[in-house]
Amino acid sequence: MITNLLAEEGAAASFDWNALWHTIVQWMTSTGIKLVIAVFLMIITFKIVNVFTKRLYKRLHKKNVDETIARVSSQSLRVFLKLVILACLVGYVGIETASISAVIASIGVGISLAVQGTLSNFAGGVIIIVMRPFKIGDFITSGDYSGTVEDIKLFYTHIVTTDNKAVVIPNGELANNVIVNASAKDTRRVEIAVSVAYGSDVEKVKRIVKEVCSANELVFTDPAPFAELSNMGSSSLDFTVRVWCNRVDYWTVYYALTASILSSLEENGIDIPFNQLDVNVKTLPQNTTESKE
Repeated sequence: MITNLLAEEGAAASFDWNALWHTIVQWMTSTGIKLVIAVFLMIITFKIVNVFTKRLYKRLHKKNVDETIARVSSQSLRVFLKLVILACLVGYVGIETASISAVIASIGVGISLAVQGTLSNFAGGVIIIVMRPFKIGDFITSGDYSGTVEDIKLFYTHIVTTDNKAVVIPNGELANNVIVNASAKDTRRVEIAVSVAYGSDVEKVKRIVKEVCSANELVFTDPAPFAELSNMGSSSLDFTVRVWCNRVDYWTVYYALTASILSSLEENGIDIPFNQLDVNVKTLPQNTTESKE
């Protein structure tokens, strides 16, 4: 009796292993082959998509298409094509796409509630790309950050500051804040504050400053250089100097004029002011007592 039971259990165990092996072999010869083919096709098609989008970017660049549009278009097309390929390969393997879509949709609802800030960044990226308040290569200021735009993505904008720091700004903040684009125009106005000591000849100072500005080849003659007394400070006479130049020459002109104006004023005997404080000392009479004999 016991021997028969053990024999039946052994036969059952042997049957189960055979069934499992048969199932594995059947899966390998059907779905397994499809999975291997799908992975192989995914690797090949993804490489083709990368090569295609890179060539598209280069072609747009050669046709003088705006750098922002060329880069964002190629990146967006690359992501879209890869998602389409992935969806097709999932269907080829035999995985039910309807159930996956339902799961993705439910997950998407939960994620959308948790990443509202990210969605606002996406919307801001779309606005920046469409409205184009700035483009790659422009020098912008937004909030506490200033720098050259290095890249514009759908969620973030990458800028590089003048001291070579990389700053990543969410597009939602850029779309809702004031943006100062210093590269939007080809010309810029340079403004310099010049202070001289009280007692200086105002007309002489104006003449010297204008001569220095006119002597600089990078300064425009139209509009002509401007120099006028703008403030009478506590220790100095303050002049406002304004000249126009090409945008790329802004800092060159600024530093050159600052040094040249200082040198010319000193050569012509114009004193440069410094903070002064007048101190009046009063001597109080001493109390004297008469001695009585």
